Amino acid sequence: MRRLVLAVAALMALPLGAVAEEIGQVSTVFKWLGPNDKIVVEAFDDPKVAGVTCYLSRAKTGGVKGGLGLAEDRAEASIACRQVGPISFSGELKDGDEVFRERTSLVFKTMQVVRFFDQKRNTLVYLVYSDRIIEGSPQNAVTAIPILPWPKGG
Repeated sequence: MRRLVLAVAALMALPLGAVAEEIGQVSTVFKWLGPNDKIVVEAFDDPKVAGVTCYLSRAKTGGVKGGLGLAEDRAEASIACRQVGPISFSGELKDGDEVFRERTSLVFKTMQVVRFFDQKRNTLVYLVYSDRIIEGSPQNAVTAIPILPWPKGG
């Protein structure tokens, strides 16, 4: 058991790619104790692709457990990525590269965003999904960005 706890702690300490910035939130369920359930909108930049920002909306569970970080958030999420500047790559892109990851329960569940490159259409494709150590969820969302020339500003 001690080894399991140490392994989980080590995994939680690993760098998790991009860091999200909260853009806003709306309350969905009033809770008498602890924070309300809510939908949070966050933005993060792709760490390997300059000029791309992704916007993610997802549910966050409130209440006493949510306030203490012990609740398990729902698996549903929505994503929209956009070109916000000239696109350039810092390093080699691999299909399925993890761009963003966030824990959605105390230990066993995460939400991830991975990137694919559709070379035929010159398009970046981003997929958000939730997984669990034992059983994942088929719920997912996808967005795509055609790589286009960026107008020169002056």
